[in-house]
Amino acid sequence: MSADRGVTATLLPVMIREEWRLHSTLFGSRRFAAFPVFIALASAGTVWLLVFTGTAPDTIALWLHLLVFAFGLYTGSAGLVGRDEMRDLLGDLSLVVYSARTLPLSKRRLLATFLVKDVAYYAVLFLGPLAAAYAPAAAAAGDLARLPLLWLTLTGTFVVGLVVTFAAISARTRGRAGTATLLVGAGLVGLAWAIGIDLLDWLPYGFYRGTGGVAPAVGILATLGLAAAGLAAFDPTGEPTSRTTGPAFLRWQRRLRYDPDGLVAKSLIDVARSSGGVWKVAFSGGVLFAVTAGLVELAGTITGLEPSTGLTFGVVLGLSSFTTYNWVTQFDDLDAYRHHPIATAAVFEAKFRSFLALGLPTVIGYYLLAVGIWGERATVAVAGGVLLVGLSVYLFGLTVALTGLDPNAFLFDTARFVAFAGGAAIPLVPVLVVGFVAEPSPGLLALLAATGPALGVVGLGLFRWSVPRWTERFRKGRHGGES
Repeated sequence: MSADRGVTATLLPVMIREEWRLHSTLFGSRRFAAFPVFIALASAGTVWLLVFTGTAPDTIALWLHLLVFAFGLYTGSAGLVGRDEMRDLLGDLSLVVYSARTLPLSKRRLLATFLVKDVAYYAVLFLGPLAAAYAPAAAAAGDLARLPLLWLTLTGTFVVGLVVTFAAISARTRGRAGTATLLVGAGLVGLAWAIGIDLLDWLPYGFYRGTGGVAPAVGILATLGLAAAGLAAFDPTGEPTSRTTGPAFLRWQRRLRYDPDGLVAKSLIDVARSSGGVWKVAFSGGVLFAVTAGLVELAGTITGLEPSTGLTFGVVLGLSSFTTYNWVTQFDDLDAYRHHPIATAAVFEAKFRSFLALGLPTVIGYYLLAVGIWGERATVAVAGGVLLVGLSVYLFGLTVALTGLDPNAFLFDTARFVAFAGGAAIPLVPVLVVGFVAEPSPGLLALLAATGPALGVVGLGLFRWSVPRWTERFRKGRHGGES
């Protein structure tokens, strides 16, 4: 037992150093180190604004926990619907976790240590700054002394979300029996909610809310048991089963109206044959749909008004442009195209058409679903739909301008992230304010509807401007993730 603890004590700092090395090499040590500072300042400004507008500190604390829970779920969600689940969750970037192939190390211990590293890493990088950002609300409530407790409960909530996703991934690797177990578990949770059990009391948030320690303690024990079951069920270094598939390129190309060089068909086939297939695009949109529904509920609680379904969903769903662009570029290395007579500009054009084929139908479908569930006046629904399309194209162009073919480049690059956040906020914030707190007049609706095509034109302009710029950078051997 002591030997096992010694192995874990050795592996954990090695994994943490590897994580730092990876991101500091990609983005630069200073830019990466500045990221938690930006999180703290931006979040503190948001909290102060909410307090200033009369939002109760307890409401802010609740939504911090819910957002952190969603973040925990999303941390492992990339592999949730695919065959090579754990490879998607960990990626090939983590070299230490795959050392069981060559070293006499326990696969489960490696995976468990990796998950502990993830929790420790995010607790410092994200959750610590978020807890500190709550200080304006804590000061308003005379509750500054409980900030350390907030950090602990936020970390615990993140762990719950991460473990739920990990357990779902493990269940999926067990075929039909695992999937059935997963569905039964989800059904039991849904039943508990339906009969009126307050699930929040069973999360670490129950400790912060002060409703008693028994329920959240039981919830933590259940989380640990779920993590142990997931570790027992999953082999993190196992190779996916070999499979073959028939030639489909020409069939995909014939489905497209314009794809003379076949690059669009290649992009779509890459997505379709990867883990989760094209369904992961729908899954990413579904996560954003759920977050938007929560924001609408929160806004109604804060303002006492009924938010506009068309405007709020119309602008927030447009943020899925980033995730869709990430999927269609995930398997590309521009150096591979240099072996063929293919222009760099043609690759970017194909990614744009792939985005239009996958991204827009997905977000439009979710938008129509939102309008169908929550209802909306026809004029507002049309204005929101036009905004959705225009904003999606705008955010696509902004993403390409900042990151080239590597949309993940700015996730931990503070300068790029700030640029993207600022560029996205320019159209998002004014429309959200109108959607949350005002009943738009006919004139304002006409203005918003006209804003959609204008944003689309700006997005196309950014895209056209950035293609020659990235072509020149690639010619010189510089890639999107480099500063």
